[in-house]
Amino acid sequence: MRYQGRVTSWKDEQGFGFITPHGGGNQIFVHITAFTNCYRRPMNNDIVTYTVKKAANGKLQAEHVKYIDDAVPSKDGTFLLFFAIVFLACMATAVFLSKLQPLIFYLYIAASLLSLIVYQRDKSAAKRNLRRTPEITLHILALIGGWPGAILAQRWFRHKSKKLSFQLLFWMTITLNCAALAWLLSSGSTTALSFLASSQ
Repeated sequence: MRYQGRVTSWKDEQGFGFITPHGGGNQIFVHITAFTNCYRRPMNNDIVTYTVKKAANGKLQAEHVKYIDDAVPSKDGTFLLFFAIVFLACMATAVFLSKLQPLIFYLYIAASLLSLIVYQRDKSAAKRNLRRTPEITLHILALIGGWPGAILAQRWFRHKSKKLSFQLLFWMTITLNCAALAWLLSSGSTTALSFLASSQ
């Protein structure tokens, strides 16, 4: 039987803490090895589901612990990847037809490549329990045009693709970036485009 609760009193250096069951009841001891997602470190207030077993000392402890937001379906992953590829293809076509300044396209390519590298390093750090890249850094890269590469990295490295809180903010960065690009290409932004053209 699976239960649901909230991680409390987590001691990351020692690798253990407690889960407070939803609906009340005694706290359940949980060790880092009980979590099924070995690429993510638990934090206080993480909502999880778990089963319970009796340890050798007779006390109850949690096992097979899963983060509730790890259950987010990834069926939109294919759509996002397709969208990113089509987006970059359209930008390349616009550059070829002289409808888009090459510098803008180069910015997206450079930011996407950098996103791939940063995601790969963060995934590697997660595996080896080393210092992680702050999520805000990943979102900034996406915001400045690296979101196509970030989408590829999330699917390629299976990293950050199922964390609901991260994905919600990631979608916001994509929306803001596309809105900024639309403004830049609009008739009201000819000054900005002229500046970009003169800087090449």
